[in-house]
Amino acid sequence: MSKNNQHVVPRNGGWAVRGAGNNRVTSTHQTQNEAINTARNIAINQRSEVVIHRPDGRIRDKDSYGNDPIPPRDRKN
Repeated sequence: MSKNNQHVVPRNGGWAVRGAGNNRVTSTHQTQNEAINTARNIAINQRSEVVIHRPDGRIRDKDSYGNDPIPPRDRKN
């Protein structure tokens, strides 16, 4: 299965969920939080990543929901 990362992007005063490489949006939302929740559900189902953008379009955060056989080590200790 190929990964189709989900991007949460600003759109027309609201927020949209768009699959990576797609011109069309999957869904539109009034708040960023609503869009993040929708993108998260899709990413969990597709084992992909959510990429959250700021209002200016820059990337704010990423969350991975894939099955990584070798997860990264926690280096905070």
